[in-house]
Amino acid sequence: MSYYGSSSSGGWGSRRVEYGRTYIVRPKGRHQATIVWLHGLGDNGASWSQLLDSLSLPNIKWICPTAATRPVTAFGGFPCTAWFDVEDISVDGRDDIEGLDASAAHIANLLSSEPPDVKLGIGGFSMGAAAALHSAACYAHGKFANGMPYPITLSAVISLSGWLPCSRTLRSKTESSHMAARRASSLPILLSHGRVDEVVSYRNAERSVDTLCNSGFLYLNFKSYNGLGHYTIPEEMDDVGKWLSSRLGLDRSR
Repeated sequence: MSYYGSSSSGGWGSRRVEYGRTYIVRPKGRHQATIVWLHGLGDNGASWSQLLDSLSLPNIKWICPTAATRPVTAFGGFPCTAWFDVEDISVDGRDDIEGLDASAAHIANLLSSEPPDVKLGIGGFSMGAAAALHSAACYAHGKFANGMPYPITLSAVISLSGWLPCSRTLRSKTESSHMAARRASSLPILLSHGRVDEVVSYRNAERSVDTLCNSGFLYLNFKSYNGLGHYTIPEEMDDVGKWLSSRLGLDRSR
């Protein structure tokens, strides 16, 4: 495992965003896919890189960035690592469009130099899952929420214990063009959620799934886990590995 130093994205809207360390888990076998994995609120890329390194997915390169440290409204303005600002952790909360777009652009930039024959994906946990789903919407629309072109092609998106941001406008955007509808319907998405999640309620997961399906994201799998709170378990990560291997056509061999 290795890491890059901090990086910044200047000139995006009115913000200059300073990101933390990016941790890289190199593939142990033939490189077939690269996935950016996004941590939750207040966390960093290191903890998830260690977990992902332990999975039996030798053909995946994992990129685990660390979000910028910024004031978070839900914490009374207290600064912590966050992919965007959030007031209410739910599909009904105010959407920080500029912060979501900035993170989506940073993620796309991390994937932009991957080999052309390698499939690209984005996954995350909690707030990281919300940022991943925003990237899925940007890919389907072919542009960020601010209108700038979305530059990469996604082959898989994973949301663990997350929620769908910008849900109120998603359907109108995917219905706005044939290309957006085609991309939405063909993008594999996995949503996993614990039924007793005390941070992002299970109802938020159900509403996110409903909105995605009603907006044309038809290649969607939803898995729920009895007794699971706001964390992950080996069973869930094993299901993630099986889903990725199937959807991306991975060898699962070294």
